[in-house]
Amino acid sequence: MKIKLIGNTSGLLAGVNYLSEDLNFTIANDGYPILVVNRPGPIEIKVSNGQGGIFFEKKIHFYRALGLWLEYFKKGKEFHVVEHPQFETSGVMIDASRNAVLTTDGLKMLLRKMAVMGLNLAMLYTEDTYEVPEYPYFGYMRGRYSEKEIETCDDYADKLGIEMVPCIQTLAHLREALKWNYSNEFRDTEDILLVGEPKTYEFLRNIIKAATKPYRTNRIHIGMDEAHQLGLGNYLKKNGYHNRFEIMNQHLKEVVQITKELGLKPMIWSDMYFRLGSKSGDYYDKDATIPEEIIKEIPDVQMVYWDYYHTEEDHYERMLTMHKLLVDEPVFAGGLWTWNGIAPNYGKAFRTTEAALKINKKLGIKEVFATIWGDNGAETPIQTALLGMQLYAEHTYHQEVSLEHLSERFEFCTDCPLEHFLLLNKFDETPGVMKDNLFESNPSKFLLWQDILIGLYDKNIEGFPMGQHYKKLIQPLHDAQKNSRGMNLLFHFYEELARVLSVKAELGIELKTAYDKADQEAVHTCLGKLAFLKQNVEKLRLAHKKLWFSTNKPFGWEVLDIRYGGLLTRICTAEERIQEWLHDPSTKVEELEEARLFYDGIYNFGEEGTLGRNLYHRIVTVGVFSD
Repeated sequence: MKIKLIGNTSGLLAGVNYLSEDLNFTIANDGYPILVVNRPGPIEIKVSNGQGGIFFEKKIHFYRALGLWLEYFKKGKEFHVVEHPQFETSGVMIDASRNAVLTTDGLKMLLRKMAVMGLNLAMLYTEDTYEVPEYPYFGYMRGRYSEKEIETCDDYADKLGIEMVPCIQTLAHLREALKWNYSNEFRDTEDILLVGEPKTYEFLRNIIKAATKPYRTNRIHIGMDEAHQLGLGNYLKKNGYHNRFEIMNQHLKEVVQITKELGLKPMIWSDMYFRLGSKSGDYYDKDATIPEEIIKEIPDVQMVYWDYYHTEEDHYERMLTMHKLLVDEPVFAGGLWTWNGIAPNYGKAFRTTEAALKINKKLGIKEVFATIWGDNGAETPIQTALLGMQLYAEHTYHQEVSLEHLSERFEFCTDCPLEHFLLLNKFDETPGVMKDNLFESNPSKFLLWQDILIGLYDKNIEGFPMGQHYKKLIQPLHDAQKNSRGMNLLFHFYEELARVLSVKAELGIELKTAYDKADQEAVHTCLGKLAFLKQNVEKLRLAHKKLWFSTNKPFGWEVLDIRYGGLLTRICTAEERIQEWLHDPSTKVEELEEARLFYDGIYNFGEEGTLGRNLYHRIVTVGVFSD
């Protein structure tokens, strides 16, 4: 449609042009007139007597309001809608450190979606995926961003009313950065910096300068979470044992001094203070105590309370209240559960988000954001985060959010029905898994990658109709692919995944049963299914590859290529081993001779309502994968 913006549109037109194609409108002198008024107060949109109106305070409010206006105008009636922002800042943290590094076009796509939703904070989490001139090995072959790439995206975000903030690490989570020999003199453990070492602070000054240079904001997230072995590596050898609260404060003071000299305002993840105050090292320990003298020594930083796990409102209220003893205005970070495996866990994302944001509103927290992690290879596509982002956005402008309201807004903002995205939740919320998958079961991941002959998770799924479950997803996903503008690559990938899992999920059980009975006919049937899998796993790989390259840099894809290659090769080996047995049943297939045990290992919860969860290297073998 054509629209004509009347009034003070200074600073808005560039962003309007960015959104015009996505929202299917053009600016024209003969367009429908919309009065634009920038003033303090809530978002207000209306149409009456042949003229529209958009009233807003912040730039991000205008872009949300523009989308709302277009959505309501399509209904063909006069309207008057008011929204009251619940938070000053609301947005996302995008993980660019787990192999998937978004291209500038991929980032711009996400920024446009954020603007229409009304999210105004985009943190780019880069452990080592940005250029630091002094250290050529920092982010080497990892798809690191150039200064120009980040500057381009920061300019783009600013035009849309979005603040981009660098999110780095300055203590732990630096395994990829510290694996090179340049770091020998300032490495405590394989992923933690050596506190107190002058070369550590020379390194940090250089990476902080490089990380912040392309951004217009003076804010920076300096990390400092999950430093579990702090002071227990080379630090211990060099200095002996020291109180770890004191080590943490000593290091934080040094880093904050660097940020102060560079004119920056830092924030950190808060967990290390709570872990050190807990006898069990648990971040969420209700009995954790941080000594008053330690609290007094904490430098002036924002504290980010991250929590992706709890569904109880009283838990969030207790934790936020404890955070307020440390800092006046804590920031909250939730999670969109894009890191569960190869599919999103919307059940857990929704349950935790609803509980957390309700309490954040109650306690007057001003800043919230949602993390989009990509653990264990970033197998889950970034587009799956859009639904969780929409949930955050609607909570940012409403006290309560109904599923009907969320559905309407999501379909407008993404041009894709909400029910299509909810199909993706069924990849892990399968038979045998509790409603909302609160124990984070990831059967679509372990059933895809597990070995046909070894079947480490076969016992876990025994008796559940997994193949039939995935078979029922194929047609709905095919239909979604045909009816989702701009999301066809996403749904094509998941359609191919469902097709593969419909056969592979229970094939190991079928093969083992047939072999134990020496049923040659049944084993031969399994052989035919392996031929089907070879063909369709390759189709899945190609669909995944096309989707990956539509938003991500090529670096990191090699890991998934290797995973698919390993899967295909092991299918070939299974074929060969079975053919040998069919030719001579007196031989043994030793892998099939072994009794199947329930997988009872690390990352695999044994509670009722889950089939298990694990990382790739623990799914494919119990052998030494890499050491």
